[in-house]
Order: sequence, then C-alpha cells, then structure tokens
Amino acid sequence: MKAVDVGVVLDEGHWSGYQKLLVFATALTIILDGVDNQLLGVAIPVLVSEWGVARGAFAPVLASGLVGMMIGGAIAGVLGDRFGRRVALLGSVFLFGILTCAIVFVNDVFMLGVVRFFAGLGLGGAMPNATALASEYVPRRHRPFAVTLTVVCIPLGGTLAGLVGAQILPQFGWRVLFGVGGVLPLVLGLVLLRALPESPRYLARRRERWPELASLLGRLGHHVPVDASFGDSAEALARTSVRELFVPEYRRDTLALGASFFFCLLAAYAGVSWLPTMLTGAGVGLNAGLGLAAFNIGGVIGAIIGAPIIGRLGSRVTMLTMCAGAVTGAAVVAATPIATQPALVVLALLAWTGGLINATQTTMFALAAHVYPTAVRATGVGAAAAFGRIGSVLSSYAGAWALESGGASRFFMLLAAMMALVFISLAAVRHHIPRVASRGRGAYLDVQPVGR
Repeated sequence: MKAVDVGVVLDEGHWSGYQKLLVFATALTIILDGVDNQLLGVAIPVLVSEWGVARGAFAPVLASGLVGMMIGGAIAGVLGDRFGRRVALLGSVFLFGILTCAIVFVNDVFMLGVVRFFAGLGLGGAMPNATALASEYVPRRHRPFAVTLTVVCIPLGGTLAGLVGAQILPQFGWRVLFGVGGVLPLVLGLVLLRALPESPRYLARRRERWPELASLLGRLGHHVPVDASFGDSAEALARTSVRELFVPEYRRDTLALGASFFFCLLAAYAGVSWLPTMLTGAGVGLNAGLGLAAFNIGGVIGAIIGAPIIGRLGSRVTMLTMCAGAVTGAAVVAATPIATQPALVVLALLAWTGGLINATQTTMFALAAHVYPTAVRATGVGAAAAFGRIGSVLSSYAGAWALESGGASRFFMLLAAMMALVFISLAAVRHHIPRVASRGRGAYLDVQPVGR
C-alpha cells in the first residue's frame, strides 16, 4: 500500500482547471449569501413607508439576523470540521434560501425579525466552510487568491442586491424581491449536491473515505493507487477543538483576528444596513439601491486587486494600507455635504470608502485561513467571524444612533473610527501571510509556526 501525503500533493501541485471550477462553484454560494444578506437593507425604506413604522423599529430586526449569523458561523464552523465542509456549506445554503422565501409571507416587524434570525443561521454558516473549501482545493501559493476570490463574493452579492433591488422594488415590490432572493440559492444548492466534492484534506483524516479521496485526487490531476493510504504531515499534530485556538501558538492571533473582525464587521454592516435609509433621509438625488451597489462594488474591485498584492507583498503591508485608505475615505465623506453634491461624486465617494472597508473585510478571511491549520481551519475562521458578528449586531444600533444624532456626517465618522481600530488590531497579528521572496515556481512562502 503506497503512502500519499495529501498536504504535499495539494500544496506543491499544479493549479488545474477543475480546481478553478470548484473555487468558482464555492464562490457562487457566497454571491447568493451576499445577495440575501443585504436584501433587507435595500427593502427597509419601502417597508418603512408601507408599514407606517419608524426606521428605528428595524434596528432589532437587523440585529436579530446578525445574531443568527453569529451563532450560525460558530456552529457551522465546528460542524464543518467534524462532519465535512461540503455538508455544512450546502446545509447553510438551503437554510437561508428557504427562510428568505419565507419572508414573502411576513406582515409585521416582529415576524420579520423572527424569520430573519433563522435565515441568519444559514447566512452566517456558509462563509467559514466556503473559505475552508476554497483554501483546501488549491495549491498553497494560490491559497490567498482563491480564498479572497471566494470571500469577495460577499460585496459582489451586495452589489447585485442593490442593482436587483433598484429594478424589482419599484415595479414588483419587496415580496417579489425576497422571493427571487430565496429561490436562487435553492436551485444552486440542488446543483451542487451532485457537483461539489468534499475537501481532500478533510477526507484524508477519514480512513473510510479514502476511496473517495483517491477518486477526487484523480480528477484534480493527481493519480494515486486506489488502495493508497493517506496522511497529511503538515496537519498531523492538529486537533479539532476550539481550545486549540487559544494555545500559546495561536492565542495572540486569535485575539487580534477577533478584534479585527469585530470592528470591521461593525463598520461594514452599519454601511450596508443603513446606507439606503441614510441616502433617502438625506435627500440625496440618487437611487438608494445604486448607492448600496457603489458601496459594495468598490470592495469587489479592491479585493481582486488586493489579493495578488497580498501574494506578492504579504498581508501586513497590503491590509494596513487598505485600512488607512478606508479611514481617510470615511473622514472625507463625513466632511462633505453629500446632499448638495452631484450623483457621480457621491457614488465615487461611496465606492472608495465602502470599497476599502469591504476589501479589508474580505481579505481578512484569507488571513484567518492562513493562520490556522486544516483540522481547526473552519473552526478558527468561524470563531473569528462569529466574534465579528457581535460587532455587526451592534452596528444595527450604532448606525441608527449615528443617523438620529448626527445624520450622514456622524454616520461616516463612526465608520472612520471603527476602521482605525481595525488598523490597530491587524497590526497586532503575528502570523501574517508573508511576502514572496523570489519569482521562481513555488516562490510563495507560506511561513507557518512549528507543528503546522
């Protein structure tokens, strides 16, 4: 029986078309996660008018969904490490698809909050397992790009939510909007039930699934004997336990990542949840859905540009630069009377500020996936994201407070302050993705602590 080190095969192997297809399939789940996540923010101005309630009444509704995402991220990360990333990911997709469809039948704020909480379980659960899958399908030198490409689909989905909302809401209303948003992930989930394989590194830890692993490696272009035995030397010492995140080797990074996610998600979700309402209330001559799209599309562009730069210069310099740019952008918008500015100027300011906030958020997932080994990778990413969800929950109330007490100016100063704290937190991370030392094949240096 031939022994095969799956870690070496994958990390030092080629970057095949099938691997790219798998990353794309994983990314599709996150696009729809991003769409369903931000539909409520698009719909709130219409619901305020139709239901005759104050905009502040929706703060608990937004918070309930984000609490669900916090719980879902933590639970699904652990489930993914124990029962498979594929199972946990697709389960999350079906859950948020069904619950988004259920919003069609809601008629009051209370029931909207209840349904949104359960939808949040799926919305939060998809990300840690999609991140783990994307990172474990590909060679080590392409891992930051694959993970960032997957996570960047959150703001891409938000962009689509804004654009689709701008078209559907005026003509068909909010119920059709949520119906479309719920059906699409259900259709995708059915397709991926047959098309999406499990993580090869997860399969290597399950002896009874080694024949499945041998078949998958063959499709990835690595032909191994059917009766081969498998191991993963890089992950041999790792164990699946939340406690592993706080051993001396990872403690500092776990705390710093948690703080980074907390403050960045507070800024990002304050933006996407309240931006359409803020633009409507400020009297800006701009469709609120287009404003949300601009806030998100900048993040797509920023993350796509930032991912290869991280691969070349490392994550520390790249991410701290993006944070500094976000702080500057938010401060400039806070000092600008946006109600009197041309629509193109407002869109440009929103794209810059929201872009750098979202680009920082999405690349943080690649950083978290780098910090932790396979056995606790989904748990580690899920825990960081779950702690960040506390910040996103607070964003529902912080955003409402800023708008009520100081309007657009205070709202963007809140974003600037949060991103300044993200800068400090990311600077404290010890094991950043390193820079490339040379230009040769395999030049990407994935420097990892001893025992990884």
